[in-house]
Amino acid sequence: MVPKFAPFFFTKPSQKPSNLLEPRKKSKIKNFIHSSMAAKDEALKSNKRKRIAGDKAPKSTDELKKKSKTLPIKKGQKISSKDDNQKKEIKQQKLSKHVLSKPKSLQKTHEVTTKDDKSKKEMRQLAKERVEVRKKRRKPHYTLEQELSLLWEKMRRRNIAKEERSKFVTEALQKMKGKIPEIASSHISSRVLQTCVKYCSDAERGAVYGELEPHLLPLSLSTYAVHLVTKMFDNASKSQLSKLISLLHGNVARLLRHSVGSIVVEHAYQMANAMQRRELLMELYSKELELFKGLANMKETRIVDIISKLELSKATVCRHMTNVLQSIWEKGIVDHSIVHKALIEYFSIADKMSAEEVIKQLSGPLLVRIIHTKDGSRIGMLCVKHGGAKERKKLLKAMKEHMGKIIRDSCGTLVLVSILSTVDDTKLVSKILIRELQSNLKEIILDKSSRRPVLQLLHPYCQRYISLEDLADLNASIPALCSKAGKESNEDEDMPLAKSADKDFEELADPEDTELPPWEAEESTEPGDDTSLAEGGKKDPLVRRQELLVKSGLAESLVDVCIESADKLLKSNFGKDVLYEVAVGGADGILRPTLDDKLTSLYEKIADLASEPKADESEHILENFHSSRTIRKLVLDCPSFASILWTKALQGKCKTWAHGHSSKIVAAFVESTDSNIQDLTKKELQPLVDDGVLKIPVAKPTDK
Repeated sequence: MVPKFAPFFFTKPSQKPSNLLEPRKKSKIKNFIHSSMAAKDEALKSNKRKRIAGDKAPKSTDELKKKSKTLPIKKGQKISSKDDNQKKEIKQQKLSKHVLSKPKSLQKTHEVTTKDDKSKKEMRQLAKERVEVRKKRRKPHYTLEQELSLLWEKMRRRNIAKEERSKFVTEALQKMKGKIPEIASSHISSRVLQTCVKYCSDAERGAVYGELEPHLLPLSLSTYAVHLVTKMFDNASKSQLSKLISLLHGNVARLLRHSVGSIVVEHAYQMANAMQRRELLMELYSKELELFKGLANMKETRIVDIISKLELSKATVCRHMTNVLQSIWEKGIVDHSIVHKALIEYFSIADKMSAEEVIKQLSGPLLVRIIHTKDGSRIGMLCVKHGGAKERKKLLKAMKEHMGKIIRDSCGTLVLVSILSTVDDTKLVSKILIRELQSNLKEIILDKSSRRPVLQLLHPYCQRYISLEDLADLNASIPALCSKAGKESNEDEDMPLAKSADKDFEELADPEDTELPPWEAEESTEPGDDTSLAEGGKKDPLVRRQELLVKSGLAESLVDVCIESADKLLKSNFGKDVLYEVAVGGADGILRPTLDDKLTSLYEKIADLASEPKADESEHILENFHSSRTIRKLVLDCPSFASILWTKALQGKCKTWAHGHSSKIVAAFVESTDSNIQDLTKKELQPLVDDGVLKIPVAKPTDK
């Protein structure tokens, strides 16, 4: 039996002596090994710190370090006060320990980081230099462009003197002389040239034009140079402008198919006179007119007149225009007015199938981009009028995101008027158009163009609010899509082309001639025929207005806005018309009897404003130019309003208001044809008329 704590030599021969150490001894040995290793590591670290700090430590610290080895300080050791040198050495020893530890290592790392920063800066500088070298190799005029950019920063300032700017412009043009076509396509040089063309003298501008004119077409296709070309058109003299437009001859259709080149053609079209516009436009009609410039020098502007004068083939012209226009709008280049004008002319000669196909292609997002011009709005109205239910729905959905802008556009509002008068899907129209009108109603009725859709619902096709020209556009139609034209399409093919073109144009120019007898209209409305709505919707116009205006809640919102802002609307040149139409109940009394109570509240609001005493700060509602005339019309046309106004505001005060603009309102009570109003006011007003205080306007005799 081996003792419990027997030494290793008492173990059995089979046992290994190294594995029979006591657990307590094992732990002691481990602790000893760990402590010795830790001491060794600490020594290595301290030696490393000494090596790092040794080279740069001051000599005094090295000497103190040597002395500290010879004079070790033991814990609890007492130092005699007599030995002053030893005290100083001990203090220096402590100081040396503090100096040699942390701050030196931090100082070393800081020096390393500064070296790294310097190396990074050097690398960046080298990279910049390499980029400069590459640019100089790739761009032959790189150095010149850098010099021009510095000059441009000086010459484009607004607060610079004219003489100083002209000096910089001359210097820049001298540097570019002979190299202008080469550098005009650069994004830097093109900007410099634009400024130079704008501010240089006539002689300098002529020299620049002389260098650039042979290269006008390539520059018109460049992303940056196109702005220089448009600037040349803007600053050109009459002779220079004529020459620039002539350089586009034979390339109008090709440039219009290019997203950048089309900008130049549109800009030239806007800058040109009537003759020059005609020349640009005729290149889109026929290949002969594109190749031979002399054929375009004629007074005729309409395509039907050109076909008849030159005896061109109507089918050939129509086919050529289809190819040209198709390639343009397939690329989405439909924003330009020259394209809109060409498309209007195309509709006057297109056959039924071609016109229907164009309407299907345009109805949607493309048409929204067209309706901002006069001709574009005409195209939009024709597409609404002759398009089927699917096309109208696509157009309305495409308009949804842009409805706010369309309502504020003078041309776009005519398309909205056409939609309100034609589209039978009143739920969709209410959801997209009426909701937008309700959201900004006060702002809309105070704007000249934006109020048109509201006035169209209140009083359709009124010449006071829509001009005769716009009414003609609203009533226009495409000849080939009218039932009469459709029936006679086969006869037109056998007819001489010039006569056929004249006949089609007459139908487009005079919409009244295209009205059909009832039996022909019934025959044309076949089920599933998209063109059956060519003359308008199938719904009764009064029912459509009732659904859009009253059932949608727009009428109630209108009356509320008129009550809330009566003073502002009456004094507004445009708002007064909306308030008047609301107050009289709309055409055909569409607001009555649904909103009679609210209309009475509106009358009382106006009467309350009229009953207020005069104030020096603001103009009274009875003395304002616009409000006095609107109230006068209401007195003549709306007896219920006249009785409320008399009772609340004018009774017993007529002598006070019998002068100036307010006298027109008082005189309106005398002119009123309503017997109740005459009986109510005669007693007070007749003495004023007899005494000459109140003057009644005499109607001017009309020549028969």
